[in-house]
Amino acid sequence: MTGERDPHEFEAARIGLSGATLNVIDVGTGPAVLLLHGFPDRATMWRYQIRALVDAGHRVIAPDLRGFGDSDRPADPAAYSLTALTTDVTDLLDHCGVDHVSIAAHDWGAPIGWGLAATAPDRVRHLAALSVGHPEAFMSAGLEQKQLSWYMLWFQFQAAEEQLPLDDWAMFRRWIHGGIPRGQDPDVDRQLADLERPGALVAGLNWYRANMPPVVFAQDSFGVDLPPITCPVLAIHGEHDPALGERQIIESKKYVTGPWRYVKLPDVGHFFPVTAKERVNELLTEFFT
Repeated sequence: MTGERDPHEFEAARIGLSGATLNVIDVGTGPAVLLLHGFPDRATMWRYQIRALVDAGHRVIAPDLRGFGDSDRPADPAAYSLTALTTDVTDLLDHCGVDHVSIAAHDWGAPIGWGLAATAPDRVRHLAALSVGHPEAFMSAGLEQKQLSWYMLWFQFQAAEEQLPLDDWAMFRRWIHGGIPRGQDPDVDRQLADLERPGALVAGLNWYRANMPPVVFAQDSFGVDLPPITCPVLAIHGEHDPALGERQIIESKKYVTGPWRYVKLPDVGHFFPVTAKERVNELLTEFFT
């Protein structure tokens, strides 16, 4: 026995909201923390952080975001606009009776977190942005970031749906997970099992199709004038992230007027809430308390 808890230990419930029904983990008592995952994940990606934050005296709310996990997977790409996705989150907080929340957000969850902190500052106590910086910092991070983001263009086309699953998802595993074969990493296996369900891969790709059309790659700004972030911000980046450069998260400080801290995690890639769980737990529990 290792003492490690089962990743499916936390019970979840499906909650009907105005735009979608989300599968949500809601555990613990105390100041609320909202955990927002990204592609191609689900709420159980946060299992180590959920336990650490509950033990530290927090109520933790972790949804499977629209299109992922056991939440609804609408077919229309327009259903995955950031406006719709953010509305899901605010509706969920209202449903849970939460007026003020601290947010930890990874990958696609991060743009939602940045947007909420900017547009609803009265509701966000702290923002921990993992991997992905402020949207404007991402857009203005130069040619290197656009090169790293090549896959966002590919995801616009049906060819991505057809080619990603080939050879047991070999390209996906090589690119995102460094070539870990099926059966040797429970998180890779879980991601692949999720993506293999009917409609799941298309739903995940629709996040890119709705929010990152090809014209974006000819721009250095989204053209949206978000208010500055006034709450404390903790930005965390993995040294070997294959898709997100360091510049886009460091330069996010320009859009923050509240307290700012940046932490670079050495020798880890993109999914460091799992691969560097002890350090992430330490950083988040300290930051939120």
